[in-house]
Amino acid sequence: MSTLYTAIATATGREGRAVSSDGRLDVTLSPPKELGGVGAGTNPEQLFAAGYAACFASALALVAKRMKVEAEQASVTAEVGLAPNGDGGFTLEVALRVELPDHLQGETGRALVEATHQVCPYSNATRGNIPVTLVIE
Repeated sequence: MSTLYTAIATATGREGRAVSSDGRLDVTLSPPKELGGVGAGTNPEQLFAAGYAACFASALALVAKRMKVEAEQASVTAEVGLAPNGDGGFTLEVALRVELPDHLQGETGRALVEATHQVCPYSNATRGNIPVTLVIE
């Protein structure tokens, strides 16, 4: 298997900065108020949510094309929660809210979302590691 693309980013921690190697991403990081921070910047969970939502939406378009169904009006919202793991560390949990057009409600939409969950790189990376809930709206 050959790698198609490699993204590179460097960060200094939850309270600092994250920068991609090409300079296109340069964000201030700050813990959210819920974790005792001032919430002045973004945080790793928001970045993960944005990446997962974008990746799943793109995979959905690919799978819809393969299934020969139109899904251009679909959108994906990722909710990424940070929770204690019981051993002094933390874990993530994800809910993917997939909004489908009316003609994809029902079994066709469910099949599309479940097939997408098998194709999406984020889904494949998280499978068996963290809980991911699929919600079709």
